[in-house]
Amino acid sequence: MLDKLGTKGIAGVVLLVVGIALVAYSSPVVAAGLALVIAGLGLVASGLIQSAMGAFGMM
Repeated sequence: MLDKLGTKGIAGVVLLVVGIALVAYSSPVVAAGLALVIAGLGLVASGLIQSAMGAFGMM
């Protein structure tokens, strides 16, 4: 999986984790909510990409 992300993708994941850790240090409940929102956005984006690729016959 890491080879598919590339350098920018890995840096993005690291920044995402560090950001959630910073919020969790101050407020764990808010950090949990942020993590759920980010996971939901990832699932929506994945679904949209799969749908678009399927429409072009790439899936």
